[in-house]
Amino acid sequence: MFSVSRAEHTVTVVLGLIAAFSPIWVAHSNRALWTLVVLGVLIALAGLAQIAKMATGMVGYALGVLGVLMFISPWVMNFHSYSGASWVAWIVGVLTVVVALAEMPEVSGRFGAAAHH
Repeated sequence: MFSVSRAEHTVTVVLGLIAAFSPIWVAHSNRALWTLVVLGVLIALAGLAQIAKMATGMVGYALGVLGVLMFISPWVMNFHSYSGASWVAWIVGVLTVVVALAEMPEVSGRFGAAAHH
């Protein structure tokens, strides 16, 4: 069965893969390459761990942190002048945080309660 939770985990894996493989099609520096690959792989692995049910509830919080790190990486790692790599980092970062927030029990419980009324 493909539940909303499983869909969120799949989106997480896809976001990570997009970030990890994006240096193939966007202009980048060496710092941008390694930042996108490392953070992208970590995001994808977290999603795979959730799909395989090997993850605990802390993975959602870790995904939130990884999303924030991805979002701020163009400035921290000084590749903001590479617009393609920067946009990938910003979009993947924001979407990862959104997915992480949606997976948190406090948020998903509220949506579940609202749907039953």
